[in-house]
Amino acid sequence: MISSNNYTRSFQDIDKSMITLVGGKGANLGELSRLDGIHVPPGFCITTAAFKRIIEDNTLIRQLLETLSTLNTNDKKNIPAISAQIRAAIISATIPQEIITAIASQLHAFADNTAFAVRSSATAEDLPSASFAGQQDTYLNIIGQTSLLQYISKCWASLYTDRAIIYRIQNKFDHQKVSIAVVIQQMIPADVAGILFTADPITSNRKILSIDAGFGLGEALVSGIVTADNFRVSNGAIISKQIATKKLAIHADSSGGTTTADIPSDQQQQASLSDDAVLQLEKLGRIIEAHFGQPQDIEWCLANGKFYILQSRPITTLFPIPVVNDQQNHVYVSVGHNQMMTDAMKPLGLSFFLMTTGRPMYIAAGRLFVDLAADLASPARRNVIINTLGKFDPLIKDALFTILEKPGFIKAIDGEVSSGNTPAVDYQQLHDYGPEVVEKLITNSQQSIQELRENISGYSGLELFDFILQDVKVMREDMMDQESLGVILTGMNASTWINDNIYEWLGEKNVSDTLAQSAPNNITSAMGLALLDVADSIRPYPAVIHYLQQARGENFLDELPAIEGGEVVKEAISNFLQRYGMRGVGEIDITKPRWNEKPSTLIPLILSNIKHFAAGESARKYDQGTKEAFNKEQEILEKLRQLPDAEEKVTATKRMATLVRDLVGYREYPKYAIVNRYFIYKEALLKEAAQLLHHGVIQDITDIYFLSFEELREVVRAQYVDASLIAQRRQDFHHYELLSPPRVMTSDGEIITGKYKRENLPENALIGLPVSAGMVEGRARVILNLEEANPEEGDILITTFTDPSWTPVFVGIKGLITEVGGLMTHGAVIAREYGLPAIVGVENATKLIKDGQRIRLHGTEGYIEFL
Repeated sequence: MISSNNYTRSFQDIDKSMITLVGGKGANLGELSRLDGIHVPPGFCITTAAFKRIIEDNTLIRQLLETLSTLNTNDKKNIPAISAQIRAAIISATIPQEIITAIASQLHAFADNTAFAVRSSATAEDLPSASFAGQQDTYLNIIGQTSLLQYISKCWASLYTDRAIIYRIQNKFDHQKVSIAVVIQQMIPADVAGILFTADPITSNRKILSIDAGFGLGEALVSGIVTADNFRVSNGAIISKQIATKKLAIHADSSGGTTTADIPSDQQQQASLSDDAVLQLEKLGRIIEAHFGQPQDIEWCLANGKFYILQSRPITTLFPIPVVNDQQNHVYVSVGHNQMMTDAMKPLGLSFFLMTTGRPMYIAAGRLFVDLAADLASPARRNVIINTLGKFDPLIKDALFTILEKPGFIKAIDGEVSSGNTPAVDYQQLHDYGPEVVEKLITNSQQSIQELRENISGYSGLELFDFILQDVKVMREDMMDQESLGVILTGMNASTWINDNIYEWLGEKNVSDTLAQSAPNNITSAMGLALLDVADSIRPYPAVIHYLQQARGENFLDELPAIEGGEVVKEAISNFLQRYGMRGVGEIDITKPRWNEKPSTLIPLILSNIKHFAAGESARKYDQGTKEAFNKEQEILEKLRQLPDAEEKVTATKRMATLVRDLVGYREYPKYAIVNRYFIYKEALLKEAAQLLHHGVIQDITDIYFLSFEELREVVRAQYVDASLIAQRRQDFHHYELLSPPRVMTSDGEIITGKYKRENLPENALIGLPVSAGMVEGRARVILNLEEANPEEGDILITTFTDPSWTPVFVGIKGLITEVGGLMTHGAVIAREYGLPAIVGVENATKLIKDGQRIRLHGTEGYIEFL
């Protein structure tokens, strides 16, 4: 039996190592209680041992918890029913006498009429990586042991509210491993109370502290019945102050509980805190932040001129700042926004991408960033970098201008004043490459990949790692090949030339979008059309279609030959996978599953093609795009012939149109080549992982994904791995997945959000970057996961970002809207190829546009209307 002493602990006997005993809130209060200069109201914790005793003694609760562990967030009917039964069982359970005795012993230190706050303190609450703030309950001004026992049971039960259960499912916490303690803390009759954030919750700037304050207990602010005063402070100075009209306050009632009272009208607009009090609170906040080592969300109150800290928890929603051990200003720009993959990457994926690029980068929350501070400080490099990034993402460009305008943040080299002027495109950098150059580059790449596939099979162990390192150098050389880069830049610059000049001469926008339709040698758009051909091979066989509608496992190809037409279909899908199976969602992360590893991903896309298109659609789409491109070129040339200097304009436009047609498709090929090599590396490393698993070095084949390339090499050498390191990185990764990376952030942690500048748009229009011309109306389909993608013909796809794996979806939609992207990123290139109006870089599009809404997409002007 557990000793009664283990059922309670006073704050003074608690430290941060006791989370499993007193929960996150209790552990933090124990730490705060011993900090010099920090006043914490006295109290104690009822430990998780008491809660576990309640659970272990109750067969019904244990059975209900087993049922709960089988549910997911989609079980919207079952979760409320099960959670209500668990809460009722806990509240009605008799508290064992040993627990009551332990609580009574703690209460002897207080007067009989002492009022307490009773707060839950879950073991998965107020943690550095998961706040769970507000998921369990708090009860104020509870007087007397009998009442305390009632509310302790209610706190235990609050571990199983609907919102707490769903939050744990989303954050991958096991219900049966999460426990709960209860904090019993003496109430303070607060004159003023509020919340202090040691980092600005709006901008994430770590150097700005934000304080919300109101009269009476803090419950008035938490419950939202009053608007708080807000004070923002930086380095001992109040930088902004907003004094609200505060009509109500909550106070402790002498008989227990709380009461709401009107604030006299002559006090409603008084500041709740003096300037001196605000600055005193700032100092307390910085002491607490320094102790815990990260920004904090702190509840406080002021009584009789003295500040009390009621609790402190980490602010887990802040995006981490890349770690650089200096005091210089840095400007971090997201690599993922440029690569159209803003998901968190695992360590092995990060290390491969870093090896591939060779450029210094910084890691934060599983994302990569480049530091542009030095580029912005140099007037020559500044113009180049802003102009280049502006082509891909105007929001990044605007954010960089905002940083340049911050006084003293970027100090120009040689004392020059920062300038935002950017040069025009250098149209002299246009080489007359023909289609034979593109074909040569592709042939050379294919030969290199085939040599890699043949050679890598002869290596294992440490020799394999050395071989991969050498081959990565070959890949980097291919990426920097001047002829390859020249083809890509010439295609881009020719497109820009046409758009700029045809708009100036004829007033038509984005003409090159039409000229790029069905451009040759685009490996990614060809992939989308190839999957239409796969659908054609299946179409004559109803039994195969029926089978695919039911198929779920990854071995579905093996079972096809037993069905009429199955051999033909298996060959068609296998041929597709042989050429494109190395692709997949988020493919710049080598650890992400590929179609070869998870071919079932393709089933809904194939079935959608069968449903929405007739046989031969692949050829029809390609021919239609070719025809539209040809007709647009002839139309433009005819119009130019009516203008002054017609011959010069026609000749130049013909040249540029030819360059667009011949070269723009190659833009997609280098990434295809990289992904090919990645998959060959991955297959070889997974063979090594299988050996590690066989010898018991790792516990799961995917453990290797949570090691860098060099760490994995060392594990193979030593035949040993730190299992706790992998477990911690898995947990960290789950937290990183929940964070949204900023496009641009500073070393202060401030997120700089760029803006589009447009005028005369319809009310409530959403603005983005126009990347493929045209206007279309249709039903919005908000799709976040490719495996769930099944748009109807004529839908407009709204998603976070797209990469080549989304291309098969493009053949069945009417338009495209993404939150991330630029003029030359994947979604834009393929949208133009397929003739789809498209807008990218629409902030929060997947939240602001509701699935099923009727919208109008203006791909030429770059905005969205709600109909």
